[in-house]
Amino acid sequence: MEEMKKELSGKVALVTGAGRGIGKAIALKLAEQGATVLVNYKGSGERALEVVSQIEETGGCAEAVCCNVADFEACGRMVEEIIAKYNRVDILVNNAGITRDNLLMRMTEEEYDSVLDTNLKGAFNTMRYLSRFFLKQRSGKIINISSVSGVLGNAGQANYSASKAGLIGLTKSVARELASRGICVNAVAPGFVDTDMTKNMPEKAREAALGTIPMNRMGRPEDIAETVAFLAGSGSDYITGQVICVDGGMAI
Repeated sequence: MEEMKKELSGKVALVTGAGRGIGKAIALKLAEQGATVLVNYKGSGERALEVVSQIEETGGCAEAVCCNVADFEACGRMVEEIIAKYNRVDILVNNAGITRDNLLMRMTEEEYDSVLDTNLKGAFNTMRYLSRFFLKQRSGKIINISSVSGVLGNAGQANYSASKAGLIGLTKSVARELASRGICVNAVAPGFVDTDMTKNMPEKAREAALGTIPMNRMGRPEDIAETVAFLAGSGSDYITGQVICVDGGMAI
């Protein structure tokens, strides 16, 4: 068991939007398996530092990294600084995401653009800058956090569903581009997960959501983190371009 926990020793992982929720659970899990984790955040530095402290308290290595992934040039600077300090990145988890839910007829341009910029363009930005280092290393694991909303669609989430469906297409295309160099690119599509984002749902909406889950319960952030950890490890070396739904059966 101890060896499995330390499978990622010597690896450097960048997890975007890792200050809370699913991103936090992923950061903690990768650190538990031995990776040095770069905890990316945009707004909540306090939360990111709490994640770093939690990792360090258990003997792991981590650092908080501030960057708005929707900003192309800022992503470039972040990657340059990481490579200058650590000389490598082995695992990229594109988890940063926001929602601006509204019905299509009421959705503003800003609500649409901001979600696409963070959720989809943000993933493009990090992959674009890190791809040259992955290619040079001839290794790397990229895991993009999509959503069951990107697989099935969801009323009131035209922007979010479009961004997460786009992320699936981006994953498959980049997987084809990088596969010959031993770089694996996959997506994880969570269903309804018990996070701050879903806690803010109206009670009726939560009940309706539960009714669509064959397993009849919300997921936990740790459920997603376990799947990401598998995709980050050597057991997934022959898996690329795939979308793994971790959704209690919603997308059956």
